Amino acid sequence: MTTMRAVRYTEFGGPEVLHVAELPVPEPGRGEVRVRVAASTLHPVDLMVRSGRFPAPLPGELPYVPGWDVAGTVDAAGPEAGDLTVGDAVIGFSPWLSTLAGTHAEFVVLKAAWLTAAPAGVPATEAATLPTNGLAAAQALDLLGLPKGSSVLVTGAAGQVGGFLLALARAAGLRATGLAGPGDREFVTSQGATFASRAQEPPSGPFDAVVDLAVLGPDLLAAVRDGGGFVAASPPLRPEQVRGIRTYALEVPPDGHRLSELVTLVESGRIPLRVEAVYPFTEAAAAHERLAAGGVRGGVVVTP
Repeated sequence: MTTMRAVRYTEFGGPEVLHVAELPVPEPGRGEVRVRVAASTLHPVDLMVRSGRFPAPLPGELPYVPGWDVAGTVDAAGPEAGDLTVGDAVIGFSPWLSTLAGTHAEFVVLKAAWLTAAPAGVPATEAATLPTNGLAAAQALDLLGLPKGSSVLVTGAAGQVGGFLLALARAAGLRATGLAGPGDREFVTSQGATFASRAQEPPSGPFDAVVDLAVLGPDLLAAVRDGGGFVAASPPLRPEQVRGIRTYALEVPPDGHRLSELVTLVESGRIPLRVEAVYPFTEAAAAHERLAAGGVRGGVVVTP
């Protein structure tokens, strides 16, 4: 039996429960490809699940291999895997809460439709930061459907999703205001947005829409004009509609086609990719500790 190395845990707890294990290499089925992983990004949800604090039932049982995003190369393809062939450089993500197919492994099997060609000339450690967070930012704007020239307030604007959202707002011709920490002014303005400090009162607006990535809550509805739009960071945080304001919540599905559109923007220099730190599998615990410490402005990346 051919084996691979993967980050794994057999019990919930702190970062110390993580270890590198030898597991069978998975085989692709119909419509699937196997990706040789070059890099993957760590997310807050990975920390919540590992610690046993995830607020909803989990599929399957321990042990788990964590990880959503992936950048790597196609290693094998099952029947009806579309245009992807062995050797193709790809990016995408595993909807882990339904697949349990963790990407913090040397190989992962995913549906071909969830993947797209990796951005040309971009290191895998940078490309791996795009899929989940980039698609979340894209979904927020897709849900709102704002016409060019509309105003949007983004809270948590210097974080990973926030940074992508500012870039996409600029590309769409929107007037963005980014609410972030005092030290984030340079980044926010570099994305063509107006900076607003979270150390002060949030801007009063009115804005055509608000995307609340920092989870400041329904009080922000006061900053939205009548009939505007509001996007919450997750379904449980979606507020009730008032004054005709359309409310939405992020629920990000993998989408290779939409991701390919983001790749085009990366290749044209219109979306920045930021990496905070890179850790090998053997230092997965340190990666979890770095993300948990907060203040992260780029991706915390894990590599085989």
